[in-house]
Amino acid sequence: MDPAVQKMLDNIKLKTGKSSDYWIKLVQKSGLVKHGEKMKLLKETHGFTHGYANTIVHLSKSDSAVNTTDKDSLVDKQYEGKESLRPIYDKLIKAINKFGKDIEIAPKKAYVSLRRRKQFGLIQPSTKTRVDIGVNLKGVEPSGITEKAGSWNSMVTHRIRIQDAKEINKEVIQWLKEAYENA
Repeated sequence: MDPAVQKMLDNIKLKTGKSSDYWIKLVQKSGLVKHGEKMKLLKETHGFTHGYANTIVHLSKSDSAVNTTDKDSLVDKQYEGKESLRPIYDKLIKAINKFGKDIEIAPKKAYVSLRRRKQFGLIQPSTKTRVDIGVNLKGVEPSGITEKAGSWNSMVTHRIRIQDAKEINKEVIQWLKEAYENA
């Protein structure tokens, strides 16, 4: 299991006094169907924060992306039908890995989380023609190639839209590196 997810599961036991298995079973037996309903149950009834609730809800699903140990297959699935965008991802990962040895590349079902001590960015093939890069830089105004992330993704503050690997330039890498350094 992803080390970050395992740490969250360990912390759930410390914070609630009950194991993650207990909470997963509670969600599975709740009769609730929608992701948001399950999140509401954990957050409003049991005092979970968003991140912990989201992890438990995902783990309660049998097809959970957090349960897989084959991270390459998660990335491959993200780019199914979007193969022309895969060089963008590959070029970004190659550049990001040069930032330092403390980077965690954590593929999820729909995106790849970029972590240091905390998430500093993400890479998501949002459409068949575009990859969105999210960077987390609170208090920094968007400029140049960035825009406010807004409702696109609440886990990051800025978004960069890329349609071709040739668009990955010094400015793109600098935004990611600044976010990494602030994580």
